[in-house]
Amino acid sequence: MFQQNRRVVVTGIAALTPIGLTVEEFWNSMMNGVSGAAPIKSFDNSRVETKFACELKGFDATNYMEKKTARRLDLYSQYALASASMVLKDAGLDTSTMSDESRERIGVIYGSGIGGIQTFYDQAMTNHNNGPTRVSPFFIPMLIPDIAAGQISIQYGLRGPNYCIVSACATANNNIIDSYLIIKQGLADAILSGGSEASICEIGMAGFNSARALSTRNDSPETASRPFDLTRDGFVMGEGAGAIFIEELEHAKNRGANIYAEIIGVGLSADAYHITAPEPEGKGARLAMQMALKTANIKATDVDYINMHGTSTGLGDIAETRSIKNVFGEHAYKLNVSSTKSMTGHLLGAAGAVEAIASILAIQNDIVPPTINFSTPDPECDLNYTFNKPQQKKVEIAMSNAFGFGGHNTTLLLKKFEE
Repeated sequence: MFQQNRRVVVTGIAALTPIGLTVEEFWNSMMNGVSGAAPIKSFDNSRVETKFACELKGFDATNYMEKKTARRLDLYSQYALASASMVLKDAGLDTSTMSDESRERIGVIYGSGIGGIQTFYDQAMTNHNNGPTRVSPFFIPMLIPDIAAGQISIQYGLRGPNYCIVSACATANNNIIDSYLIIKQGLADAILSGGSEASICEIGMAGFNSARALSTRNDSPETASRPFDLTRDGFVMGEGAGAIFIEELEHAKNRGANIYAEIIGVGLSADAYHITAPEPEGKGARLAMQMALKTANIKATDVDYINMHGTSTGLGDIAETRSIKNVFGEHAYKLNVSSTKSMTGHLLGAAGAVEAIASILAIQNDIVPPTINFSTPDPECDLNYTFNKPQQKKVEIAMSNAFGFGGHNTTLLLKKFEE
């Protein structure tokens, strides 16, 4: 039965991003307006139109798992397991010392928007060139988007609810929302949630280029992700992972956990409009934000900061801006909003988790991270986007939006924790 009195808090965070492989590095880079974009190094970029992306720098899977394990995982699952190891450490949990009963009450709901795209390409080429008998026995387990959640549960013996939701760039938010709802319902006491993505490969870049979604600012990669700027020309591909450990409040308090923030509301909706383009007035985004406010039982004026989806696309930034003005009215101009994708690029299925972490850190530090690379005003984008420099501001409540191809809209509301 749904138990409204069960409060849900965040007790662990882990960010594996193009601007830092730890939460501390990630936050420091945001505060200094660091761009993660650079020419692609992971493959020969000569054949793709967009020759840059926000790649991870210095990632070594063996820092987080055995070499044998890493070899049997697609890169997206390596990122997922790395983020899981970091978030459990941050949450102060050693699952090897826990009872079976305790581990049965901890779940893993963790997703990927695309899954093992490089594995799919490699094995398809193997099949084409050498025949079906040469396809790896690990092909399917490496490919499927749910295997990261399965691998995490296997690694740490977590027997609670275990699955992934795939909703394109809303994936991580959807997984966090389900985690919140399951804990509220009393079906688990804690859940490791989030998302990971590793789509910076030739076929991945080619697909998004063909959809005309990516920036082609090859002469200045570091300034290419420029949300809300009139000269924006598409998003910048990113990769990485974000993990959040979510617990029922009393469960967290009983083990003396550090509490980062409380999740107080969630929103879900559909545009019912187009497979890639947002509804021009942001009607679906409006519904998600309104639902989040309603489930949190707060007023629009209570929100201090919004981490916008803000991808740096012509249509998307305008639609989201319109939706915020529709929901918040005059308060929209008193809010600080920003897009941290201006620094990390777009992490697709991992974006919601990484941006929820940015929102939690804004609450913790009372500082709003900036939207970098702004130079030319867009008359359609007229909110306070916290351009170019972070801003000190009391942040009691933060909202984090994530929207996905297919018209999926998700909103999280996070609050500074109070007894």
